[in-house]
Amino acid sequence: MLETRSGAVQLTHSAPVTVSPSTCIVSYSQIIRRGMLPGGGGEVFFSCPVSKGLKPIQFTDPGKIKRIRGVAYSVRVSPQIGNRITDSARSILNKFLPDVYIYTDHMKGVSSGKSPGFGLSLVAETTAGCFLSAELVSNPQGKGPAVLPENLGRDCAKLLLEEIYRGGCVDSLNQSLALLCMTLGQQDVSKVLLGPLSPYTIEFLRHLRSFFQIMFKMETRSFDEQKGGEKVLMTCVGVGFSNLSKTVK
Repeated sequence: MLETRSGAVQLTHSAPVTVSPSTCIVSYSQIIRRGMLPGGGGEVFFSCPVSKGLKPIQFTDPGKIKRIRGVAYSVRVSPQIGNRITDSARSILNKFLPDVYIYTDHMKGVSSGKSPGFGLSLVAETTAGCFLSAELVSNPQGKGPAVLPENLGRDCAKLLLEEIYRGGCVDSLNQSLALLCMTLGQQDVSKVLLGPLSPYTIEFLRHLRSFFQIMFKMETRSFDEQKGGEKVLMTCVGVGFSNLSKTVK
């Protein structure tokens, strides 16, 4: 179900998946109920300021990792699951960085959706204000082998380290969102530094060309002082999209 109002949207029957950005890393979202597949039953409230247009961006300095934050969540399972996930993830991340804090969020009763499950969402913040994220969730009930909380925590930590290795100012899961904002921005030059483009991002670029007749200039960049994957500098001129919506009284 989708309920909308000016600058806000409420989604019901939602559940986390690893192929789209998590609600845990969206600043303007509030999780009211947590749902897990296959039953769902989650509810998310999203609210943000109404903007007439998007400004061009110059996002080319990724900076260095300064801290890592995360949320280990669980519904309709033992509350100790969150602690087991947290301990296993920290056993990997604390080898590289001392400033690691992972919250545990256990929901029960009417706030716990319709299916049992657990997951972990991690976000690494850099000195330049960039955020790189990774998330893993347990297999849906009745589908696939059972996942141990310790294995999920370690695998998610390694997934975040892979995103850090890939580098850039945006993680691979949110590359397409950054490119969309650049496309819809003012008719001025925007730039963003990305890690290796994901297959989804490559296909998304084809869609942008089809819908907006816009093409990006792509330049390969390498940094001698930084290890990691090859970087790609994406440059385009926005189409100047303007929000024409008006409040109906």
